Amino acid sequence: MEERIISDVLTKPDVALELTLRPSLFSDFTGQAKVKERLEITVQAAKQRGEALDHILLSGPPGLGKTTLANILAKSMGTNLKSTSGPTIEKAGDLAGLLTNLQEGDVLFIDEIHRLQKTIEEYLYPAMEDFKLDIIIDSGPNARSVRLNLPRFTLIGATTRSGLLTAPLLTRFPVRERLDYYQAEQLKTIVIRAARLLNIEMDETGAMEIARRSRGTPRIANNLIRRVRDYAQVRSDGRVTAAIADQALAMLEIDENGLDEMDKRILEAIIIKFGGGPVGVNSLAVAVGEEPDTIEEVYEPYLIMEGYLKRTNQGRVATELSYKKIGIQPPPSGNQQGLF
Repeated sequence: MEERIISDVLTKPDVALELTLRPSLFSDFTGQAKVKERLEITVQAAKQRGEALDHILLSGPPGLGKTTLANILAKSMGTNLKSTSGPTIEKAGDLAGLLTNLQEGDVLFIDEIHRLQKTIEEYLYPAMEDFKLDIIIDSGPNARSVRLNLPRFTLIGATTRSGLLTAPLLTRFPVRERLDYYQAEQLKTIVIRAARLLNIEMDETGAMEIARRSRGTPRIANNLIRRVRDYAQVRSDGRVTAAIADQALAMLEIDENGLDEMDKRILEAIIIKFGGGPVGVNSLAVAVGEEPDTIEEVYEPYLIMEGYLKRTNQGRVATELSYKKIGIQPPPSGNQQGLF
């Protein structure tokens, strides 16, 4: 039976949507079903009461849709979205400028909110609770405090490391949602939608090939679509099939399990250089030439989720599955240092 071809040409979206491939409505957002349902109810209830949304914290690994959901929430409420990130707010004046420019019901989105400076964070407390901002003018004997009234706004914070948030800030978010990795079938739906938006001719087997190698992450899937499209355009007739997708991803050194070159370098370093572990993240980072934070936030979660690594109190330990992936005989059971 001939495979169904995904080649529908949709009405050309606005430029921003075409560049980001981000859905702008809850109905277009795939996956995270329980999170989406709870947020939709929150939006509907707030609109019925004529109030601003409660403050919302979205947490989870990068690339799962936290920024997309913030945009959808603002659009669903019919309000403006002002975006910034924790590291860019360097002094109280920066935060005051953002807050005082908000209108009633607007959404302020702070990405990587766990990286806010503690002094800046303390200015947020009265703003979030009482919608007031206390700022200090001048210094020394002439210093005085001025209280500004703020419109009722919604703060949406996004973080990849919710454990780094202080308890006072965490408890000021009435709504806290965690986003989890996607299943391959969900990613396939996202790939199909992106193919339509980009006017790529792709069959369902090609979409699944990309989806299952995307590490459970929509952002990675969208990036791979563009690379596979380029390969199909240059090396073939432009149509993406399972075979073309496989060839393109092999060229990118992404294997059938979604592991890339750095994943394999991490596994090889633990197994060959450190005898299977345990090894600390700082030593591992030096061995593979990567930053410790990048290993912890980007590579480790997927390797742990897929069963290639274990994180212990002593450090990272390679599992039997990782030995098989590298093609090395695992040591006897209970002997992690069995190679040496």
